[in-house]
Amino acid sequence: MGQKQQATADPNADPKKRRRVGFSNIADAGVEAKECIKIYLVSRKEEVDSAGSFCIDPIDLSSFFDEDGKIYGYQGLKITIWVSCISFHAYADITFQSTADGGKGITDLKAALQRMFAETIIENKDDFLQTFSTETNLIRSIISSGEILKYKALNGHINNSKSHLEAANSDVEVVRMVVGSTAAGHLYSCLIPLVLLLVDGSSPIDVIDPRWELYVLIQKKPDQQGEIQCRLLGFTAVYRFFHYPESSRLRLSQILVLPPYQHKGYGRYLLEVLNDVAVSEDVYDLTVEEPLDHFQHVRTCVDIPRLLVFDPIQHAVSSAVSRMKEGKLSKKIHIPRFMPPPSVIEDVRKSLKINKKQFLKCWEVLMYLALDPVDKYMEDYVSVISKRVKDDIIGKDSGTAGKRLIEVPGDYDQEMSFVMCRSQAGEASSVQMDENETTQEEQLQQLVDERVKEIKLIAQKVSLH
Repeated sequence: MGQKQQATADPNADPKKRRRVGFSNIADAGVEAKECIKIYLVSRKEEVDSAGSFCIDPIDLSSFFDEDGKIYGYQGLKITIWVSCISFHAYADITFQSTADGGKGITDLKAALQRMFAETIIENKDDFLQTFSTETNLIRSIISSGEILKYKALNGHINNSKSHLEAANSDVEVVRMVVGSTAAGHLYSCLIPLVLLLVDGSSPIDVIDPRWELYVLIQKKPDQQGEIQCRLLGFTAVYRFFHYPESSRLRLSQILVLPPYQHKGYGRYLLEVLNDVAVSEDVYDLTVEEPLDHFQHVRTCVDIPRLLVFDPIQHAVSSAVSRMKEGKLSKKIHIPRFMPPPSVIEDVRKSLKINKKQFLKCWEVLMYLALDPVDKYMEDYVSVISKRVKDDIIGKDSGTAGKRLIEVPGDYDQEMSFVMCRSQAGEASSVQMDENETTQEEQLQQLVDERVKEIKLIAQKVSLH
């Protein structure tokens, strides 16, 4: 990494100016990392130091710095970091006007950047620039030991962008790699800095556990010399659990599409491939670890078209909507939830590998799509959604209703020492709500409004395809 102090004017150079000596009463307030650090993704050495390079927006930089996440002891600090999309090495250019201990020391920038980028950071700029030629075939070499799952020529299903894709002679493929292998472990180690910077709440997976699998999205296209180059567009990390007696469950733990390729349909494509894997390998189901709202939106948009052509649920949807149309539900004290029959939930799980929790979210969209005309029955539909949101808050049908986890002392692994018990009827829910009844109603209504808005948006997108 490059580090240099900018020259400052000498106050003694001008005889008319005199240096004033005194004590400063102003303590060093520090600077937020995000205010002085810029990170760029580059695919060619010509893009380094270029104003037009792609700047990423990290989730949080403060966690890499000590104490309160601020940088102390520098005046005019500017850190520019370049990350190669070819080798995933990084180089940091550090400039500042001066350093001084204002009471909180001087932040060790080298140590902080090592925490951020580990072994991928390169100190010498020339060495970093050389990686664009010496590491050209890195991705192709790594994925050569993987299993190609899906190959797809770019077409209308993947959005085109002149700045990043040349669709005429580009193709994408998904390669599966077992993380326990040396190649997959090395690839994921290179990606860890971007995972920590761009995936909210992420932590590195265990690169020696063979139950982890990487599904890597690769773009192949010829360079100017006609040689095929492989570029990594994104990946997802999936854990394969054992399911008694002789099956397995897939849990999607991390998914990342590199920022230059986001909003082009690649994340959706990765999900479609995972769904195909779950069905073709007849796993028990496919789950997602704590999905963020945007990912959940994409996931539901992927699952709804699959459900719309799944015959075993069509009668159940029609029946639920017909019953809902029979009366003014908003006037009733007890509103039915119009849940799908257990047999339908099981059919969906067996055939499409969609788990119960996800299917119930999709069920609300399926009911909305079946309303005809929508406006006439919207009030009743919102009443049903309101009932479900309220039940979810108190834990009903959430999959953990009435259950509590109690830690117990033991000589074994502390994280494995617990007792699961079922609460008695009437015990308080673990979900905290405001004690004020009026505020509770406002919070509930806000949740309902947000859910209905999301359902309408998904329905609109699905209807356009």
